[in-house]
Amino acid sequence: MLPADVSLTPRKSDAGLAPLLLTVVELVRQLMEAQVIRRMEAGLLGDADLDRAAESLRKLEEQVVQLCDIFEIDPADLNIDLGDIGTLLPKAGGYYPGEQSANPSILELLDRLLNTGVVVEGDVDLGLAQLSLIHAKLRLVLTSKPL
Repeated sequence: MLPADVSLTPRKSDAGLAPLLLTVVELVRQLMEAQVIRRMEAGLLGDADLDRAAESLRKLEEQVVQLCDIFEIDPADLNIDLGDIGTLLPKAGGYYPGEQSANPSILELLDRLLNTGVVVEGDVDLGLAQLSLIHAKLRLVLTSKPL
């Protein structure tokens, strides 16, 4: 039981990491939506799969908007302007998977990357006082296609 003076409604100044987390969720939601569109257009989704995906994306979008209301965040503020790099998300109606725009957003670039695939390899050494203490070898395969 909560004390009587505890409020479950956050104030805008208390939002903390909420805007950042909602931005990441919205980016992933739009990436998934782009992949659903790509698979739909390629004929890779049946009607039942498409209906389930569309309903899930709709519910996720509603939840993002609801959380924006709770934390008093304007949903438009989730689209971060990264200066010369561009915006994180496309402007309203500004991107359709497979079409290229003159000023692509980070979402569009990530969608293209997922569609074609990429392998990233690297080594990371962490240490201090001229001692190598941790060595990590990384290999990341990023694609929307099954491996």
